[in-house]
Amino acid sequence: MRFFVRQGEKFAHLSNTFFCEYGFKKLCGTVLTVPRVFRVFMKKINVKKKRVFIIAGIVLVAVFLCIAADLRLTVTSYTVETNKVKGLIKIALISDLHSCFYGKNQKDLISEINEQNPDIILMSGDIAHDKPPHNGAVKLLDGISGRYKCFYVIGNHEVWSGEADLIKELFQERNITVLEGESKVVEVSGQFINICGVEDPEIGETEFEIQLESAFDSINTDLYTVLLFHRPERFEQIAEYEFDITLSGHAHGGQWRLPYISDGFYSPNQGFFPKYTGGIYCFNGKKMLVSRGLSRMRPPVPRLFNPPELVIINIVPADD
Repeated sequence: MRFFVRQGEKFAHLSNTFFCEYGFKKLCGTVLTVPRVFRVFMKKINVKKKRVFIIAGIVLVAVFLCIAADLRLTVTSYTVETNKVKGLIKIALISDLHSCFYGKNQKDLISEINEQNPDIILMSGDIAHDKPPHNGAVKLLDGISGRYKCFYVIGNHEVWSGEADLIKELFQERNITVLEGESKVVEVSGQFINICGVEDPEIGETEFEIQLESAFDSINTDLYTVLLFHRPERFEQIAEYEFDITLSGHAHGGQWRLPYISDGFYSPNQGFFPKYTGGIYCFNGKKMLVSRGLSRMRPPVPRLFNPPELVIINIVPADD
């Protein structure tokens, strides 16, 4: 016991000497603790330095939040190879807009689409929201429908709106093909592909199963086949069919993403740390591409390190 007492006395003496050398009041006879040392240090530090530390801390937090919560539009490009095409087919995938605006009359979003100059535009659901008005969706459609071939399927929010038929009419009035469990052979860049679409399972499981079977039964498997379907968590079920690639959304990128660590914190219908949030996934020899979506304001949880995206898919001939 005496040994520990002596060692403690030596430590107190050395500590007091250290603080004396740097202009602090000598604390002889006092047992030093971390809180006491910290209080003494903070009392003696220059007030201006305190302010510098505080301001620097505020600036760092502000910079971090600006980077984390950056909601500017981004473009993410993917390349998919197949032996079913002979030349490039460029697809723009739009998902989960939720009627959000990008500039007046969707000027910024439409301008970016035109800059990318896709051969065809595919929309995988939740372009409108479950609560009207649907102005954001309508302004986008007005800006793209006259220039591009466009195809669309409804998502869960359009079903929840109770106005799914009205929303589909808004698309159809602008010559946008609304897919309801069917397949279309489409000429793109001088070659033919299948564009299929199945509505969100919120229409009812039985109707969903009927649509899925109907879309598959009508395809020409010799042609490259794209399926539009809102829900990525159903990928294992979809992969039982001969669709070359499924284009989805819904997950909103998992809302919170940590670069190089996590691909998302939470996603509807997948829960915490979801499996399918953004990017290309493979299962049973089939591919699925999930868009992180374009919504900026609608979800109750803000996006962090997860900027909204316009997805560009380059379908190219496979190297022999």
